[in-house]
Amino acid sequence: MRLWSLHPGYLDSAGLVACWREGLLARKVLKGETHGYRNHPQLDRFKAQPDSVAVLDKYLLAVLDDSIRRGFKFNRNKIGPNFSELQLLVTRGQLEFELHHLAAKLKLRNVEQYEKIATIKSPLANPVFRVIEGDIESWEKVLTKSMQ
Repeated sequence: MRLWSLHPGYLDSAGLVACWREGLLARKVLKGETHGYRNHPQLDRFKAQPDSVAVLDKYLLAVLDDSIRRGFKFNRNKIGPNFSELQLLVTRGQLEFELHHLAAKLKLRNVEQYEKIATIKSPLANPVFRVIEGDIESWEKVLTKSMQ
């Protein structure tokens, strides 16, 4: 499961669809409707919120908005109707890590999208997040030093 902290506009079509589906799975986890992924580290930042589903729905709303801009037909009825006004914190280091991670994926599957993001130095976050200074988040699983 990857709940990108990055703005969904950086994702290619495959990434956007995967983000939507994984976000909906995360929503089911938060609502107690499935047993898988309950202890997934990327969910911790949502689970820690008083109304975790409304915060995740705000996250998914940004994904939905980007999907509409691209002409997709994601089902709006899968989220909401209540959205949290909270903004979660995300570190600049986490965004940079994710951008690097995404770029590596795009270089293999979508060179055109890779070229669009390859020169970004200061990535934007999904609007549910407020960016603060800091390193990669402690919950992130960094597999190799080359990804840092």
